[in-house]
Amino acid sequence: MGCGGAFSHLILTAIAIAIAIPLAACDTPPVVFVFGDSNSDTGGLASGLGFIINLPNGRTFFRRSTGRLSDGRLVIDLLCQSLNASLLVPYLDALSGTSFTNGANFAVVGSSTLPKYVPFSLNIQLMQFRRFKARSLELVTAGARNFISDEGFRNALYLIDIGQNDLADSFAKNLSYAQVIKKIPSFITEIENAVKNLHNEGARKFWVHNTGPLGCLPKILALAQKKDLDSLGCLSSYNSAARLFNEALLHLSQKLRSELKDSTLVYVDIYGIKHDLITNAAKYGFSNPLMVCCGFGGPPYNFDVRVTCGQPGYQVCDEGARYVSWDGIHHTEAANTWIASKILSMAYSTPRTPFDFFRH
Repeated sequence: MGCGGAFSHLILTAIAIAIAIPLAACDTPPVVFVFGDSNSDTGGLASGLGFIINLPNGRTFFRRSTGRLSDGRLVIDLLCQSLNASLLVPYLDALSGTSFTNGANFAVVGSSTLPKYVPFSLNIQLMQFRRFKARSLELVTAGARNFISDEGFRNALYLIDIGQNDLADSFAKNLSYAQVIKKIPSFITEIENAVKNLHNEGARKFWVHNTGPLGCLPKILALAQKKDLDSLGCLSSYNSAARLFNEALLHLSQKLRSELKDSTLVYVDIYGIKHDLITNAAKYGFSNPLMVCCGFGGPPYNFDVRVTCGQPGYQVCDEGARYVSWDGIHHTEAANTWIASKILSMAYSTPRTPFDFFRH
């Protein structure tokens, strides 16, 4: 498998250094459950709906399409690798041949918190988790080996990364900025319900990502009618909405920490990480932070909704090219690797907590 050359090696070294406690000190094998959208989907859309995701998706690391919307690994893949753990398999992957001993990925492309009962909303992902847990414990009780035990579920990390689509879909429906902002509390309530429901299921260790700078995504920039651009060339109103969502999510995290005193909940400022990457792209070795690697149409965004990545007529940058955006919404493996290293540094975490805290 190719890993993206010398730069990737340097970043992976940084990831290794960023882990505060050596792996040898870990007491339990890592079990991770992920709830979210395309930023964390490791093949759920492909296995759940049969949706075809073509090459060049997956070209960099896997050398084939795995259902991930990137040229290679996602942030969740890199976080799992930092634990020396195997990559998470989508819950819906019928032919994976796994018994999910290291956890499961419930994240699916396009997922949002609302509406509540539309596949694969956060609420549906929670229902799937409850079914998964009940069935796993049934099998363990019946004497089956290689399934997650009750203790495994209790000690697992529960990662939630959702909200981007709630905001994007609201803007896409031509709601005004004020109308979008008014909807934020209902999105936050769904995340609160998810954490509390997981807590009722015995979860005690939570890792919550906020949402990135929506107004800097090339697809959003290319399609937006109103171009209220800031000094970076990003849409001010979209980024403002994302920041307000994140403020509400931070407030929720503080509230949940005081209510669920037997739990640890880490809030990670993904917005701050991604905004820094776009602002200082050249400094970090990236070019064209608002332009798509795999798309069509050329500058300024190289995004055309009629010719998206992997569809007939697409054009793709060279494998060694240092792009931030892969397809207009999702990041390249190079960007994901940089983002993962920042997450692992703890500099963007509240409270400052190593990613592998749940293993001790």
